[in-house]
Amino acid sequence: MPTASPVVSVPARRQSGGWLDVLLTALAPLIWGSTYIVTTELLPPERPFTAAVLRALPAGLLLVLWCRRWPAAHSWLRLLVLAALNIGFFQAMLFVAAYRLPGGVAAVVGAVSPLLVMGFVWGVDKLRPSRTVMAAGSVAVAGMAMLLVAPGTVWDPLGVAAALAGTLSMAAGTFWSRKWQTQLPVLAFTGWQLLLGGLMLLPVALWADPPLPSLTAHHVLGYAYLCIAGALVSYALWFRGVVRLPSVAVASLGLLSPVAAVVLGWALLGQALAGWSLVGMVTVLLCIGVVQWSVSRPKK
Repeated sequence: MPTASPVVSVPARRQSGGWLDVLLTALAPLIWGSTYIVTTELLPPERPFTAAVLRALPAGLLLVLWCRRWPAAHSWLRLLVLAALNIGFFQAMLFVAAYRLPGGVAAVVGAVSPLLVMGFVWGVDKLRPSRTVMAAGSVAVAGMAMLLVAPGTVWDPLGVAAALAGTLSMAAGTFWSRKWQTQLPVLAFTGWQLLLGGLMLLPVALWADPPLPSLTAHHVLGYAYLCIAGALVSYALWFRGVVRLPSVAVASLGLLSPVAAVVLGWALLGQALAGWSLVGMVTVLLCIGVVQWSVSRPKK
């Protein structure tokens, strides 16, 4: 690919995004919502870090080779920090939580991400979020609880700590990805984060996970889906949204991931979806809409 890329570069972050940008960014968490069903139905068991590596590393390598853009010398430290926050540490904590907590508990913990991003915006940029946005973010957590947490759920302390750490990591990564300057086009910016984050995860996978068995066609299909759709396409859309939309707006779209997971479980695995679950789903979707509407209004 030629050096002069038509892709919007990260310095374009000052642009105000429209509803097309919102819809394209929303595709990323909707794709991520399929990760659970792909992992349980297609992948070999008990290899969480291997799945994280095979999700991030090949996708990052493909994007870096395609874009052929080398980061500026002064941006390497920031790029390494972002790769750790958005990919390396986040993926590690995500899988630790997934193996120690029911999916619903992990998702409810993750639902505080928009509130954390609001905290970064308020604390670092000194921009106090509107009461409407803060209220919608808080109600979304309650909606996620109605959607996913069943009576008698066990809250494993280590799992909850991992979920909180991963949520904080991704919230910080979303905020700082928009704030820090880089001359890389979005695809190259995405590729380097996936590549560096995958390299961070590789020694963890080699140390913690058993070797892969002989892979079946289902295994190959699952890993290919996680790499191409779950990383290459989705993270490119996500970081495109990060540079075009306000950080709080992007973070709120992440709530679509557990919603998509629940709908896929109902449609493909026959899992129950009724009563309070439906109320919770509608509540979460309404809160996402309120946040998008509120942050897109012209400031008076």
